[in-house]
Amino acid sequence: MNNTLIKSTSTTREISKTALVAALYVAVTLILAVFSFGVIQLRLSEMFNYLALFHKRYIIGITLGVVIANLLSPTWFLDVPIGGIATFLVLILCRVITQPIHNLALKMAITALIFALSMFTVAGQLTIVHDLPFFNTWLIVGIGELLSMTVGGLTIYLLSKKIDFTK
Repeated sequence: MNNTLIKSTSTTREISKTALVAALYVAVTLILAVFSFGVIQLRLSEMFNYLALFHKRYIIGITLGVVIANLLSPTWFLDVPIGGIATFLVLILCRVITQPIHNLALKMAITALIFALSMFTVAGQLTIVHDLPFFNTWLIVGIGELLSMTVGGLTIYLLSKKIDFTK
């Protein structure tokens, strides 16, 4: 019976951490909603993407946060499925690519670049919905993502010196 209690407590902690990351992603996105959606976007909540480098549990939390936040997007009908799937896949890709790297700053730089390049999904949605030029839109959204990931990366990097995100 004692093992069951320990396992239950551990599961509860994992679910709580996952839910907390999802809630934080949604809260930061919505507080800064004026900058979170559209062609020119600075979604500072993207800083939470770096948590997936510390522990795989955060992949689900971040993906849920993206899906919930995107429900409030003007183009939610595309943002929810495409944004959710793209986030999930890019988080896994970042973990796989950066896993052999031990330098956290380098891991984070690579992750920022991968996410900036992955913004072709957002550019594609905006091209379909607003008839915008794809490559220009990809460039603008990608630069916004890189800026968000840089500012957020610095924040997460500094927090990781005080908080052990691997636990």
